[in-house]
Amino acid sequence: MGKKFRVFATCDIGESIELLRRRGYEVEVYPHAEAPAKKVIIEKVKSGVDGLITTLRDQIDAEVFEAGKGTLKVVAQIAVGFDNINRGDASRYKVPFTNTADVLTEATAEFAFFMLGALARRMWTAEHLTRENKWSYWHPYLPFLGDEVTGKTIAIIGTGRIGLAMIKKCAGSDMNMLCYDPAYQNHEFVGAIQETMDLRHARGISKEKTWIKYSTLEDALAQADFVSVHVPLLREGETQTPTYHLFNERTLRMMKKTAFLVNTSRGPVVDEAALARALRENWIAGAALDVYEKEPLPADSALRDPAIEDRCRLYPHFASAGRTTRLSTDPDKGMAGRCAQGLIDVLEKNYGGDVTKMPYVVNKEAFGKAG
Repeated sequence: MGKKFRVFATCDIGESIELLRRRGYEVEVYPHAEAPAKKVIIEKVKSGVDGLITTLRDQIDAEVFEAGKGTLKVVAQIAVGFDNINRGDASRYKVPFTNTADVLTEATAEFAFFMLGALARRMWTAEHLTRENKWSYWHPYLPFLGDEVTGKTIAIIGTGRIGLAMIKKCAGSDMNMLCYDPAYQNHEFVGAIQETMDLRHARGISKEKTWIKYSTLEDALAQADFVSVHVPLLREGETQTPTYHLFNERTLRMMKKTAFLVNTSRGPVVDEAALARALRENWIAGAALDVYEKEPLPADSALRDPAIEDRCRLYPHFASAGRTTRLSTDPDKGMAGRCAQGLIDVLEKNYGGDVTKMPYVVNKEAFGKAG
């Protein structure tokens, strides 16, 4: 290699850092577990780094891009989401940024399914009963019962990559599925799942015949025993089908009183104040969240109310936190590997230096012929 590239990573991404160093890169890693202050990032960018490795915790906007004007060549995000990166600013300063879509699809869907099971079978409550030494007898239905997942109806809200992966998990548990997506409907995939479910029933693998179909949001919420959310965060003005506060007082009241809500998409898709009220007043049976309107979840969040803790499972943006998914250096398997490869593609001018052909670059629109 010719030029030695300088990179600042706002967190350690494991062996992929050494992979970059073996390629001749000079990589500085922020040494603390918490995110660096924005002024630290700006200082590093001003010092002339070629690339940044960032997380959702880092605010990357015009202030950062201005500090790196003429030197900063790429921002590589180790996440699918990029709400923390101002896309307009990145494009205006002609700095490509990358993300790590695809590789966490199965891990996120798997975690959503486990969240659903933990809610339905009341695992948190059951463990507390045991740990607090309150389990002193066996009774058919006292002190409480959970509910089975098998045979129930789930609404899959959003049928992009993770939504489709969730459908696969639910099909294996003999669930009926109502799918809703205003922008993307994969009827071919849904048809293939129905064929698979029909075959399972025909061969005696599934006792009951199950089904899957697209529906309206209203019908999906009204009929579902579980609602699993897999939509991107889209705000008013960005699209004709915004998802900001898609789950609010109106839509939460559409759900069955016995239904459960699971959100692994983006925090602002759910109006947390409305959800806390829905749980306090028993509009729905329970909820499990892995993402929040503000992260980390504030100490005074209404979701922390002890009155609803038995029905509200709270996780620390943990859905993709599998060893292979987070840290594999293979860009086809790991977020770290894909993050590093996105950085390499831009800095080493892979794909003939054509940013629009680089698979992990998000803001390709800024680098077309007209750009």
